[in-house]
Amino acid sequence: MLQLGGSTLDGLLQVFNSYINLLINALPGTTMETDQDNPGGSVQKTVRMAETESQQLALLANASMLADELLPRGAMKLAPSHQAGRILETPGRAADRQNRFPEHREWKRKLQRAVDRLRDSFCRQHALELIFNEDGEIRLTAEIYTSIGLNNKNEADWFPSPLFQVVFTKLTQIASIAMDMFVGRERFATVLLMRLTETVMLWLSEDQTFWGEIEGGQTPLTSLGLQQFYLDMEFVIFFSSQGRYLSRHLHQVIKNIIARAVDASAAATGIDPYRSMDSKVVLPEDQWFVEVSQIAMKMLTGEAYFGNIDRDVTRPTASVLSHGSN
Repeated sequence: MLQLGGSTLDGLLQVFNSYINLLINALPGTTMETDQDNPGGSVQKTVRMAETESQQLALLANASMLADELLPRGAMKLAPSHQAGRILETPGRAADRQNRFPEHREWKRKLQRAVDRLRDSFCRQHALELIFNEDGEIRLTAEIYTSIGLNNKNEADWFPSPLFQVVFTKLTQIASIAMDMFVGRERFATVLLMRLTETVMLWLSEDQTFWGEIEGGQTPLTSLGLQQFYLDMEFVIFFSSQGRYLSRHLHQVIKNIIARAVDASAAATGIDPYRSMDSKVVLPEDQWFVEVSQIAMKMLTGEAYFGNIDRDVTRPTASVLSHGSN
């Protein structure tokens, strides 16, 4: 049984929670964070702001290192049983010994929950930056999709909507920084990207204004508008899958969003988007969305541009290949 007194562990946990609060308040857009393990306690924003993504990820890296390795290792060294033995151990063996003590395991879980608060604050901040522009206006509105059928959308225009281009670019930037910042702790970086993507998509799934217009607005969601929306959702699935941060939960959230939009379009037009109409498929096959998403990724990362892609009009992506070439 772990000999280190519970009061000592509790004291370390309280200090660590206060430290996490300081880090949260160093994130742009936060004003005050209440210590969840110290009801009524709060920390005013008195720390220097972490303005860049690199600085903010460095805060997460430091907190993660403390919770995962440094504090647990230090706590074990303070234990009387360790003091008596004075055994020289490798970090891996020490971690195994730490996990044998129930009190220590629970204490480590509390440390991790504190780090999760910092991670979730980071995700909320960046999700809000993606969802709203600098003037506080929502970037993604139902009109983006309901107006497509009114404009006789040209086949050459099929490409992910601007918001989801920005989401992809943001996640790519964060992933690049995290690759260097979380060496040896890649799982933490992966979960961070999962949570950020989930935060954005959950916001969309719960935006009552957006769905009110899609499902009951004056302008119905036509098959063309649905196709653009479907493309945007499949684009998120594709790039998060390629980046290896597509969780089951995120995948299900997006599939539910797609199903809701399909139902709204079918109710408005009386047409089943998954069936052919007059020998013409309302929605392209899944492979079409995959190929369009793949080309979009290459375009947005600078790996390709429209002028250097072989234009084959027989391919399902022929409409995309001509995008921007005029």
